[in-house]
Amino acid sequence: MKIAVIGAKGLPPRQGGIEHQCAEVYPRIVAEGHSVDLFGRATYTDSPWLDTYDFQGVKVISMPDMRMRGVDAFVTSALGAIAATGKKYDIVHFHALGPSLFTVLPRIATSAKVVVTCQGLDWQRAKWGTFSTRLIQMGEKAAVRYAHGLIVVSEALKSYFWQNYERETVYIPNAPASYGESDPHFAYGQQLGLTSGKYMVYVGRLVPEKRPDLLVEAFSQLKPPGWKLVLAGGVSDTQSYTTKLLEQVANNPDIIFAGELRGARLWEIVRGAGLFVLPSDLEGLPLAMLEAIQEGIPVLASDILPHQQLLNGGRGTMFTAGDGNACIRAMDWAVNHPQDLAVMAERAQKHIQAHYSWENISSETLKLYTTLLDTPDTVRVGANTGGLAGVMGKD
Repeated sequence: MKIAVIGAKGLPPRQGGIEHQCAEVYPRIVAEGHSVDLFGRATYTDSPWLDTYDFQGVKVISMPDMRMRGVDAFVTSALGAIAATGKKYDIVHFHALGPSLFTVLPRIATSAKVVVTCQGLDWQRAKWGTFSTRLIQMGEKAAVRYAHGLIVVSEALKSYFWQNYERETVYIPNAPASYGESDPHFAYGQQLGLTSGKYMVYVGRLVPEKRPDLLVEAFSQLKPPGWKLVLAGGVSDTQSYTTKLLEQVANNPDIIFAGELRGARLWEIVRGAGLFVLPSDLEGLPLAMLEAIQEGIPVLASDILPHQQLLNGGRGTMFTAGDGNACIRAMDWAVNHPQDLAVMAERAQKHIQAHYSWENISSETLKLYTTLLDTPDTVRVGANTGGLAGVMGKD
């Protein structure tokens, strides 16, 4: 089958869950004998407009964008959707709710089956202004209306679409990427002034909804003896928030801003951590946490539903989301109970290995594609009928 992918910035992946998911899933689908065209952004791929190149069998096409926050994603997705209508694709797969605003184009202009993957409710993210937020909300409604198949990466998102739209979805979670080799001598960690096993690490963009500010404040108040905190992540489009956070970090010698880490340095810093911390108010299913769990690192996180999905059953420590005092108490317990943390980490690692793999995710995605292609558009499926309602949209 011929598959078009819209909504990813490009490949190879940098920071970003969508790009990492595409890098894992689509080369596997290509290896099964299918073809995949991914419409990316020229500013991300660093390629001329409409230039194409190969990534592990995936054809990446660099689409024009406008280099404007909140606009480039919509422009690139619109152009990708228009381009996809000019070719005979079997599947047109949109990633994220904003790009899904343009699902109507392949739905009405082609015979392709339209698929949307929702990684999270992006309109809730603080970086978007009022206009962009409304566009993303329109994209959500378009996905519900026009997508033949709607994939969600967490059980919480599955509940959201049912409760708000009575729309059945297909639950296909993310999985952790496999880390490569890192320096066993911990040279980069020592360069940062770290001691293996005696620091907490936060991995993610420095944005309000991930609450690194709450983490910094809690750590600064607790001052756990002998421990440090590492923030490993790139800045985003919330400049005033990031500036204030980095000023706060600069005043505490035990808090280290490492910037956006990739490859061996990231793997070294995560593997050397005594605790992985993610205090987010909003997540889909966090890849950074999945990867830390896969590496056997204990986790402390806010108790939002996606985190509960990963950590319930004694697989990690959680605190009430947004509650700084609760974070301090949980952090204090964690640094003083290393043996309990080790048991939790081992339990979580086994759970991830058993239930979250890219091979299964790729297989389930292909299975959905095949089911959609075998189902005629003329079939109307009610929201409450079960069965194919899980993969078919309402007309």
